[in-house]
This record gives sequence, C-alpha cells and structure tokens, in this order.
Amino acid sequence: MSLDLRKTSMAKLVALDHEYHYYSLPQLAVALGGIDRLPKSLKVLLENLLRHLDGEQVKEEDLAAIVNWQQTGHADREIAYRPARVLMQDFTGVPAVVDLAAMREAVTRLGGDVAQVNPLSPVDLVIDHSVTVDEFGDKAAFGENVRLEMERNHERYIFLRWGQKAFSRFRVVPPGTGICHQVNLEYLGQTVWHEQQGDKRIAYPDTLVGTDSHTTMINGLGILGWGVGGIEAEAAMLGQPVSMLIPDVVGFKMTGKMREGITATDLVLTVTQMLRKHGVVGKFVEFYGDGLADLPLADRATIANMSPEFGATCGFFPVDDVTLGYMRLSGRSDEQIALVEAYSKAQGLWRNPGDEPVFTSQLSLDLSTVEVSLAGPKRPQDRVVLPKVPLAFKAFEELEFNSKKDKVDQIDFTLEGQTHQLTHGAVVIAAITSCTNTSNPSVLMAAGLLAKKASEKGLKTKPWVKTSLAPGSKVVTEYLNSAGLTPYLDHLGFNLVGYGCTTCIGNSGPLPEPIEQAIKAGDLTVGAVLSGNRNFEGRIHPLVKTNWLASPPLVVAYALAGNMNINLTQDSLGNDPEGNPVYLKDIWPSGLEIAKAVEEVKTDMFRKEYAAVFDGDKDWQAIQVESTPTYDWQNDSTYIRLPPFFKDMKALPEPVQDIHQARILAILADSVTTDHISPAGNIKSDSPAGRYLRDRGVEIGEFNSYGSRRGNHEVMMRGTFANIRIRNEMVPGTEGGMTRHIPSQNEMSIYDAAMRYQQENVPLAVIAGKEYGSGSSRDWAAKGPRLLGVRVVIAESFERIHRSNLIGMGILPLEFPQGVNRKTLGLTGDESISVSGLQNLSPGQMVPIVVTYADGRQQTVNTRCRIDTGNELAYFENDGILHYVIRKML
Repeated sequence: MSLDLRKTSMAKLVALDHEYHYYSLPQLAVALGGIDRLPKSLKVLLENLLRHLDGEQVKEEDLAAIVNWQQTGHADREIAYRPARVLMQDFTGVPAVVDLAAMREAVTRLGGDVAQVNPLSPVDLVIDHSVTVDEFGDKAAFGENVRLEMERNHERYIFLRWGQKAFSRFRVVPPGTGICHQVNLEYLGQTVWHEQQGDKRIAYPDTLVGTDSHTTMINGLGILGWGVGGIEAEAAMLGQPVSMLIPDVVGFKMTGKMREGITATDLVLTVTQMLRKHGVVGKFVEFYGDGLADLPLADRATIANMSPEFGATCGFFPVDDVTLGYMRLSGRSDEQIALVEAYSKAQGLWRNPGDEPVFTSQLSLDLSTVEVSLAGPKRPQDRVVLPKVPLAFKAFEELEFNSKKDKVDQIDFTLEGQTHQLTHGAVVIAAITSCTNTSNPSVLMAAGLLAKKASEKGLKTKPWVKTSLAPGSKVVTEYLNSAGLTPYLDHLGFNLVGYGCTTCIGNSGPLPEPIEQAIKAGDLTVGAVLSGNRNFEGRIHPLVKTNWLASPPLVVAYALAGNMNINLTQDSLGNDPEGNPVYLKDIWPSGLEIAKAVEEVKTDMFRKEYAAVFDGDKDWQAIQVESTPTYDWQNDSTYIRLPPFFKDMKALPEPVQDIHQARILAILADSVTTDHISPAGNIKSDSPAGRYLRDRGVEIGEFNSYGSRRGNHEVMMRGTFANIRIRNEMVPGTEGGMTRHIPSQNEMSIYDAAMRYQQENVPLAVIAGKEYGSGSSRDWAAKGPRLLGVRVVIAESFERIHRSNLIGMGILPLEFPQGVNRKTLGLTGDESISVSGLQNLSPGQMVPIVVTYADGRQQTVNTRCRIDTGNELAYFENDGILHYVIRKML
C-alpha cells in the first residue's frame, strides 16, 4: 500500500516550457485527508516523507501523523527526514572533514570499502570563519587581513583542498568570498530543487541542514533549513536520515507596517524577545499575516537568521511574490523562478492573503509598534529601547561593581601622540558585521547614508573605537560603491576588513595596546556594539564585558558617540566645526533616502560576483594537493590530527556500561552556551591549550583561535570549558575553566582534573541549569566533554542542537524533574552520581539517579531521559552516531 501511495501521487507540471514530475500533496490528500490548513513548513516535511516512502524507514503512518496534526496542533511521532543538501562553514566543516577522513581509516581497519565514506547528497563548505580583524581603519586593512588569514590557516586550507579532491559531491567556496548564509541566500539556495531520475525530471522543495546554527536564515527564502551538529551533518551526508519528532509549529502573525526610522534589526530584536518569552525551543515558527506583503525578503532573512536566538528550530516564511522578486534580483534564472512559482502553487506552499493555518499556539505583532532597539548587555533576547540603553548599562555596571570599593572612574591613555580618557561605558568596538544584517541592503545603505551625513557635519568616530566593516558578500561592496557611500564609511574608519564572520564570532582581533592596558589598569567595564546575532559575555573580546546588538546605522552612531552612557535620543553625538551640537535625529536618513539608495542594488552585481564563486584568488589556486583516498596525517601538525574517536572501535557494539560513582566535573548555572563549553576565540598563553601549543614550538602570535584548531583534538580537549567567563559553582568567586578535584579538594584546570580522573578510572558528570548548550551548533561542545571522560549531563533543560550532539557522542542527557535542580539538591561538587539500567533505556523514560553526598547520605532523583527517538537510542547504544554509521557500512 505504501509504495502504491507514492506511485499514485506522482503528477506533472510545466514551467516555462519545461516538464517536471513531482509527488503531489493534493493527490496525497485525496487518500489521507485534507491538508489545506496544515502549516506550510509541515507540508514541506510531508512531501519529504512522501518522496522517501518505502514502508521501512518511512511508513504511511508517518504521513498520516502529519496530516492528522491539524486536529490538535501536535503529534508524538518520530520521523526520518532527508534534507536535499548540507551546508558547512570552515570552523565546523574542518572537523567534519577530519571525522570523515578518520572514518575512512576506521572502515579500512575493519575491512570495509573507503569509497562508502562519501557524501550521497550535495555538500557546500564556505570558508568564512577564519578571517580576523587584525588591521582596521584604513584602505590597506582588507589586503593585510587576507594575507594573515592565508598565512595562519595554510595547513587547514591544504586539508580542505584534499577534501575537495577526495570526496564526491563536495564543493568548497574559498576564503574572501562571503559568509556562508549570505552565499546560500544569494546564490546556493534554489527554493525548489530538481534532479534527473531515469527519464523523469523530479522537482521537490530545496531543504538543508547546516553545521552552523544560523543556517535558519535560508527560511526567509522559503527553504526549510536549520543547524545541526557537525556529527549529525556528517551522518546526513552519508545517507543517514535526520531523526526528529514531528514538531509543534508556533504561528507568528504580522500585521501593519513599520514606521519611518525603524529597521529590520529593531524588528528582529523585538521578535526574538517575544518568542524567547513565549517558549519555542524545539519548535518550528511560521510567519503569516498581511504584514508579510510589505516585508522585504532581506528583512525576512534577518528574522529567520536569529531563530537560534529565539530558540526555535527554524522561522519559516512561505513562498510568495516577494520571494520571486528577490530571486529575480539576485540573478536566478527565469526557468528556476518559473519552477518555484508553479511548484509552490501546485503544492499549496504559496502564501495567499488571508491564510490562517492551524498552529500549536499563536502570537502576533503589529509592525507599527516596533521601536528603535538594541539587545544587551549579554543576551540576544534582552531587548532595550534606545532611550533606556544608559539605564541598562548602569544596572549591569552596578551589578559588576557591587563588591568593589576601589572602583576607578577613568584611565588616561596615549594613542598616536594624543592623550585621552577611557571610562566605564566606553565603546571600544563598533562593527558592521554578521550574516544577520550584512545581507540586508536597507540597513547597510542606512549606515552608509548616516556616515555621509555625519562626515558632512564634520563628525569623527572616537579614537578609542575599533571600527570595521565586514560584508557578507562582495555584492555589498558593489552596491555601496555604486551608491557612492563607501568613501564616507572609510572616512569614519569603517573600511572593508574582510568578507566573513569576523567580530560576530569573536574574531574581533586585538585592541590597540594602549586601550587594552587602560581597560586592565582600571578594570573598566567597556562595550562593543555590533550588527550581529550573539552577544554572550566573553564572546566578542576577552576584555569587553558588555556587548550590544544593534542595526548598522546605530553601530556607526555609537562609534561617533563613543560611550554607552549616552542617550542617543537626547544627547549629542559631538559638535560640528562651529561648535554646534549634532544629534542622531540630525543625521538619521529618511525612508525615501534609503529606498533611493537601495535602487542601486542591481541583478548584474550578483551575476558578476557569483560567476566564479568556487575559483578563489591566486593564493587559493596556488595550493596544490594530491588526490588520495585517505589522508596523510602529519604527526607534527598542530592543526590537523587523527582523532581518537574510533581508535578501539569493534565491528559490533558492546553493551552500554552503567555509571558508577561518577565525580562532578562542573556545576553550571542557566544559559550556559556552547561557547562557554567550547570557545571559538583566542587561546590564552597560560591555558592548558596554550601550554600544549608552546610545548610544540608554536609562538604566541601564531596561536590563532580555538575555532581554527578544531581539527586538532589535543587543543580542543584542553579548551573544553575554558571560556574565560564560565563560572563553575564548585569554585565560587573564580572565572574560567577551573574546578576542584575530589576527594583531594585541589583546585586546578578542568582539563587537568579530567586527566587525573581518567588515570583514576573515574567517570565524570556535568550538572547544569536551564537552556544548557544554547547558542552555536558546536559539536566540539559534545566532543570535548566526551574526550574528558564525561558520561552524563544532568540539566534543567537542553537546547535542541546540543542535546542531539551529546547523544551523537555517546553522552547521556538527563533532565531534572520540575522543581528539582542543583540548588534544591544542595549540590556542591563533593557528591558522586550513579546511573543504572543503561542497557534497557527507552526514549523519554524516567531514569533514577543516585546522589551520594560527602557524608554518605544518598538521595534518589527521577530524571527524564532526553534521548527522544528510537534512532537516537540506537546512536547512543553504538557509542555515537558516527560509530553507528560506520557499522552500517561493514
């Protein structure tokens, strides 16, 4: 019956004289029931299941469960989802390719065929995470930063060039091209995919998973996609379906229009705050309502981009005329655009006015109520309206200094022969950066226009502000040049520094030495203002304690003002040459001015810049490698090393061992991010990772970042829980990766303690609060703990991707019951944890843990197993998802 259903649903459509076959949802509805009020994001999942219906991995009951979802807005059923393609960036992509290379070694050792370790679906890796803002503020900055990037990362790039040749269906977009999500939005994304199968050309929705959490940006183009951990992406590209529960879908209705002076950034920060408060972790969000008709696609992409920040799996915008208009502007072919329109309308995926799907829950926003906003000082959902920013900063400052009696108000410093005063609240970084905003012409043109007006008024950025412009693609440079705005941005120090993620991921580079010394001398609480999506403490720069997300024009404004204590709605940004105060309202561009500038964005710009997107510059092309099936690992490499994950692996899995008397490695509070667990930024010279590199002759100036060294497990193990801002409650009053070894009570680094426990053959546990593992889709936040000996993480709640990653590395995620946590249990770190019955687990079951206190008392707590699906249980029982995949190949 299942295969008959698949066969009878096949239909044909014609678009611009081309014939396509497709699996028709309307015809499926004849057999299973109407789907008119099903959210369009679930229709994409439904088509995916229909196309892969085989009676084994995908059953007819799976399709029926989605159809019947309309009755209650919920379904408790696991499905096997197969995305059309995989997107990677280099920080997560390099370790993924390292894993694939290691899998080839393991398959060879176990008697398999290395050719099986090959992507079965298209994979695009965009190198965007490696460029750092070393040089800034002049026209030479871009060239120098590119030179330094190639010099530092040459070994990694050789490895990726090998991967290009060794693996099929694997393309690399070279460095200096753009940010992966913007390249995906402007070029790679097709909205509707098609491929030849026998004598038929089959059309189906473009879908993807990506190894970066902001993969969700592509949902703005009507493409269902989200971030997964690198290990899950590897399994997907090797043919393993993504195991997931049919998600709840939250409807977000938009009405009205945004007022004059309001930007897409203000809107996305408002949406983020609303949805984080509503609670959407593990859910789809689908946007609908008449307000979408006037919402440009770039604004939709900005909102979809921040899905991880509001906690959702994705934020989906259905296809409509706005989608087609953007595809036309960005240079997609007429044939592709015709296919997208015809297919979307035939499948009921087209957004029609008045659509009111069934949703699990709903909320709404009148766009006319959105206000000028920032988010900070350390969480994306902490939105602050512009006039209240000084109050928000002061509240943080008071919290920071409530125990300090000898607070210093300012420090004098000398820069280029001039003496200045650095104070609390000083803006030391102002960065137009990130995929969130640099793919949005309206906010970038607004920044350029504001720079123009400021320059014409004689204003200058403050000398202590490190300014930078890092566009998400070369198209941005084209249209800023065409609009005549580049000279004004340059004049204020917002020179091009590179095409990549830069400051948003912590690659802000060093501050000028006098400024770093002044911050340290006065223990000053200074700020960074960036047009990014993440502002977690310690992320942007180790010395910058407050980070503020803002629109690109506000980034320029704060660079002019130079301090977070200034109310930009009332206080002046500075004086003109005649001594007259200049206010933000005097230089803020009008909607008409911005619209006129946006007219400079032309289709030819996209076609020109993407014509040779995979070619790279002369330095990239000069990297020559041999094509070999396995990688020639170099023992002296400090970037690329054979990881130990499959070292003792056997052809058949061994039974999962119970956890006896595990010691607690760390006790952590709420909202611990993957960046806290496995930082991407600078490596301190006195850290375990720094000592490892120094011992191997690496100069401090050549350390690069944790993110760039993810192909070396020795560095990454030592960097686990090494974020300078992480606070382990086992060692109160300290910051950084410290813990207590039990029973000796010696304070030491988490890495050193873990190695000591391994020598003692003691398993480890991590205890945490709510939202454990939020933030980036960072698989090393699971790989690192695994290599340290962590067997179980017990938290009040988990973020979606990290929970999946833990299982993918064979670590058990357990969730405290409501009302029970580390505080109610009185945990100090002196306890031990035991978990039994691990050979008889089932998804979602209650698992008793036994806490043994230092005085010998014992308490049993019923926790919930957060292995949610049968597939996840199979991965856990195989000691991880990649072990499972290898065994399937033998």
